[in-house]
Amino acid sequence: MRTNYLRVPIIYRTIVRKLADVCKGDVRKGMVVGAYENSCSPTGEFKLTATGCKVDEECGGKIVSVLKGSNLKQGGVQIVSNLSSEYHALAVAGLGPEDAGYNEAECLEECKENIRVAAGVGARALQNQNIGMIMVEGFTCSEAAAEGAALAVWRYQDLKDKINWAQESFIDLYDDPDRDGWNSGIEKAAAQNLARKLEETPANIMTPANFAKAALDNLCPCGVHVEVRDKEWIESKKLNGFLSMARGSCEAPLLLDIAYCGGGEGDKPVVLIGKGVTFDSGGVCLNKCVPMFEIGGADMAGAAVVVAVMKGLATLGVPVNVNALIPLCENMPGGMAMKPGDVIMSHCGKSVLIERTDHEGRVILADALSFSSIFNPCLVIDIATLSRGMKIALGSPATGAFSTSNSVWVELVRAAAETGDRVWRFPFWKAYARHMTNHRFADVTNTALYPGGDPCTAAAFLREFAPCVDFVHLDITGTGTVHAGENSPYMRQGLMTGRPTRTIIQFLYQMSCPQDKPSPC
Repeated sequence: MRTNYLRVPIIYRTIVRKLADVCKGDVRKGMVVGAYENSCSPTGEFKLTATGCKVDEECGGKIVSVLKGSNLKQGGVQIVSNLSSEYHALAVAGLGPEDAGYNEAECLEECKENIRVAAGVGARALQNQNIGMIMVEGFTCSEAAAEGAALAVWRYQDLKDKINWAQESFIDLYDDPDRDGWNSGIEKAAAQNLARKLEETPANIMTPANFAKAALDNLCPCGVHVEVRDKEWIESKKLNGFLSMARGSCEAPLLLDIAYCGGGEGDKPVVLIGKGVTFDSGGVCLNKCVPMFEIGGADMAGAAVVVAVMKGLATLGVPVNVNALIPLCENMPGGMAMKPGDVIMSHCGKSVLIERTDHEGRVILADALSFSSIFNPCLVIDIATLSRGMKIALGSPATGAFSTSNSVWVELVRAAAETGDRVWRFPFWKAYARHMTNHRFADVTNTALYPGGDPCTAAAFLREFAPCVDFVHLDITGTGTVHAGENSPYMRQGLMTGRPTRTIIQFLYQMSCPQDKPSPC
């Protein structure tokens, strides 16, 4: 992917400052290299990468000697200290089989994902050793290495006293000519980490107004146009469903209207829509208190991903036109909150029965989807934590996807395989639509009339309001919330994930540059 070189000097200024600290002896340095398993080597158990062999030779064979008999496996890491005066420690990370490639059964470019894992676990192991400057080898794909390492060392500690901050580590590429690939990976990971930061910020701080400010602060310097639409404007456009679900909170609803113009003047845009419920109590239908502390970040994860994608597209200079709509509100049980059984008139003129007030997300997205037709889009994609059933169905390995277009789906799967952040297709059948539309006195209900299939009925509800163009719904309830640690070891356990930011960026790049081939591994 092409890099916007206007941004590169900022990266190098940071490198220069860090290197100056290193020269003064203020920051300890470390290095990450890789090792393949089950290969012919002096130990018979692992084989160092080309860079690893070079470093080992410079160290007089100490790495192989120290690790002899360690049986280093994929995703594992061994720390070797006191190898040289320049590096305090070296992390040797397991890459798995050397011949890894595209695995059709897994829908995954395993070589690139293995690199992310190795770079990530290696960088974090050094960070845990209080290493401030971490050099990472490029393996055979420096972009993947940058993504894994940058995602792994990221922490959220903005609200702590700096005295109590854990080690903040800076990463850079070691001895590899592919600086463009590394910079591209850094920008993609930085976009995902932006989404994570927005998601991690507590709901009393990340209100609709403060989310809007964060979007302005992050996107406007990149040349992305952001309009913050207030309640009066929303009322003038008759986004009644959105307004109704926001009535229970004293925080005023806002609609973010974002535009990135990277393509041709006459090119139809892609529209991204993100669910931005900054806190979801469930309204009158209160959610359980135990998981409620997570709901602030989880229910605006779609909105955070959209902001992150827009920033990633701008910093990378992807040649595509994208408009984004983010409805922002809180769902609270105030005196004016919606009640089960209430009926509202949506933006497109369909009546909506509110059976459950904790299904607010699909109602606010419905108005945004209907309104998006003003952009005359070629494709509409919404991203939302919409159904708890999706987390039960897929867990965290894959995002649930619904697509009306097979060709779009093929590109989405290819993008997900490249990024390691996979998707899995669910049916968009009319049978599920009937579960939402066969009500006796309303056009649509926000809760299925018949039991079962909640992710599919939620998607069918949204399709009732989508423009008549290709439409994709991404349900990120399993992937976009707190990382449980069982997948993607380069993500820190217990933090929000920011997924699937990199997959959407890669997908839009593929759609705008169909002749370009992904970087080889």
